Amino acid sequence: MSTRLLTPTRSVGIIGYGAYVPRYRIPAREIARMWTGGKGGTPVREKAVPGLDEDTATIAIEAARNALARAGIHAEHLRAVWVGSESHPYAVKPTSTIVAEAIGATPYVQAGDWEFACKAGTEAMQAAIGFVGSGMANYAMAIGADTAQGRPGDALEYTAAAGGAAFIIGPAEHALAVIQGSLSYVTDTPDFWRRAGADYPSHGQRFTGEPAYFHHITSAAQALMEEMGTRPSDYRYAVFHQPNLKFPQRVAKMLGFTPEQIETGLLVGDIGNTYSGSAIVGLTAILDEAQPGDRIFVVSFGSGAGSDAFDLRVTDKIVERRDKAPRTRAYIARRVEIDYGMYARLRGKLVR
Repeated sequence: MSTRLLTPTRSVGIIGYGAYVPRYRIPAREIARMWTGGKGGTPVREKAVPGLDEDTATIAIEAARNALARAGIHAEHLRAVWVGSESHPYAVKPTSTIVAEAIGATPYVQAGDWEFACKAGTEAMQAAIGFVGSGMANYAMAIGADTAQGRPGDALEYTAAAGGAAFIIGPAEHALAVIQGSLSYVTDTPDFWRRAGADYPSHGQRFTGEPAYFHHITSAAQALMEEMGTRPSDYRYAVFHQPNLKFPQRVAKMLGFTPEQIETGLLVGDIGNTYSGSAIVGLTAILDEAQPGDRIFVVSFGSGAGSDAFDLRVTDKIVERRDKAPRTRAYIARRVEIDYGMYARLRGKLVR
């Protein structure tokens, strides 16, 4: 038996999925205008910005409702609602109970918040696989959502965006995508952090690429393909964590995936880095287009540092269920452009 694969007792899969992206967008060129006079390149085209009445909880609720619509089940059948984020609205008060109450899953439900930087969402997915795979529950919901923060003028301000995705994990026989295998790879690599009470995170600049992002994603990806006996060409789609445009394109090439395989899930240029939702928002865009029999490769990354890798196979149930909720690219197309002044107001960057 493999010591690397995370193998549930019974086969499980994604029963329903949903995404949500706020409508406000600030172009990266507008941020550059403020801090560099417009000089130099930008890592993305634009990023999504939450409105005054939006936060991680509201984003998670919208994504959760979309996932329930596609699953075709009532929220009271969920036995877990887990929210992964690095921008929970309260330091002490769970986001998960807010979400569970709003969607009608309370009171007989397990609820909890997860934190692992940008892979908090897939961390919750791994737990949901175990929860359902052990037989403790038939349905569990895992969410990755963030509003993300970046210090004014810092490199993170160009990419730190808002959005989220929700997945309902359930028995494989009811799944629109079966989870064929998964594993996790972590080390203590301090590439990104935020001390208690700090308004904004700090990062190791180029150190965040190697030995953080590239080492963990390639290690997890290669280990999973070895365990599954597969090669990149065996997958129709692939999606990796998207802190900017260059990193996922480079890591895909390093692993042997083609630009065509990652194109559908590569959303960061249009909405920025949605942190805990980054890889999994990309996965929702892929599920919006995938056909029965397609195989999908997913690898997240979270600073601190670690990666979760998944091998998915799409079933024929995808065809009848995907249009039960708005598609991810419909949210991306619904945009209102704002300037830096409005962005500063919406993000509370003006302090006395």
